[in-house]
Amino acid sequence: MLTFRRFLVLAVAALAPACGKEPPPPQETIRPVRCVPIFATGGAQERLFSGAARADVESNLSFRVRGTVRSIRVKVGDRVQKGTPIAELDPTDYELQAQDAQASVAQALSQARNAKANYERVQGLYVNQNASRADLDAAQAQKESAEAQVGSLEKKLELAKMQLEYTRLVAPVAGSIASVNVEVNENVDAGKSIVMLAGAGRKEVQVTIPEILITQIYEGDAVTVRFDAIPGRTLPGTVTEVGVSSTGFATTYPVKVQLDETTEEVRPGMAAEVLFRFQGSGGRSAFIVPSVAVGEDREGQFVFAVEATGDGLGVTKRKRVTVGELTSQGLEILAGIEDGDLIVTAGVSRIVDGQTVRITSQAEGE
Repeated sequence: MLTFRRFLVLAVAALAPACGKEPPPPQETIRPVRCVPIFATGGAQERLFSGAARADVESNLSFRVRGTVRSIRVKVGDRVQKGTPIAELDPTDYELQAQDAQASVAQALSQARNAKANYERVQGLYVNQNASRADLDAAQAQKESAEAQVGSLEKKLELAKMQLEYTRLVAPVAGSIASVNVEVNENVDAGKSIVMLAGAGRKEVQVTIPEILITQIYEGDAVTVRFDAIPGRTLPGTVTEVGVSSTGFATTYPVKVQLDETTEEVRPGMAAEVLFRFQGSGGRSAFIVPSVAVGEDREGQFVFAVEATGDGLGVTKRKRVTVGELTSQGLEILAGIEDGDLIVTAGVSRIVDGQTVRITSQAEGE
């Protein structure tokens, strides 16, 4: 009996911690939502879009033959002119190939001279009827074969000299060395990037424009560009390329802007802001959103904006709005949202204020 009681006490003691342990909280489900950036339309507007400067020409310079890097003549930041030596491979193997090809050509020339002399001798004998037609034909064939051999070996010599020349890398255009990608004594294959050369011409800035504004941008439009690294100064630019296919997040289109003047202060990679000016259609300024983006409750109408937090995630923010007319493009929002707000256009009924969501673009949601 005592043994049974002891067993019962031990069993209760073992179960007590398990009974008092709370179950782990359920993991929060991160709901995906479709979002688009919203910008005002109707009146004359100015819009700033961020981008980065880049050189008009960015070239990865490489050797056309493989070998061991013997020397590198430049370092990052160096300014070079067209024809400036950049790097050199060990030319020993290619020098030997060129010398061997040169010797083969010399030998072939000697054989060609002998074949020609023999043909002329047999031709004289044939004229005096001291050699047959077959002898003449054989001598002629030997001469032509020797001449052809000379031509073939001369091509090989030319190729060997070109390969020897390819062991020296020079700048194809003027510019600056943006990066050096190899070290001395490193074995490299043909086509491996040795240095990155940024052209010395006018710099460019590439930005992405939302679909609602891309139809108002044209090649040749004048814009204003400013750089954080050059405070208090703006530079004029011109739109040179307007993308016709969307790329990246939230259905945006690439637009390339070229600076109208060359300045050494602007370097590739600098953060830039490009100011676009959009002419209004004469109507009132309003935001146009898909009608499904607007919800309504007892307190009025609202939309959900998303503040991105990184890694494709964001936090929802409920915004009260004043609604205007329903147009063919969507519903007018007269107040309550701001330029650039990321508005939820699908899944509004399934989210709440302050919820963490996964942001998807229009293309991803389709």
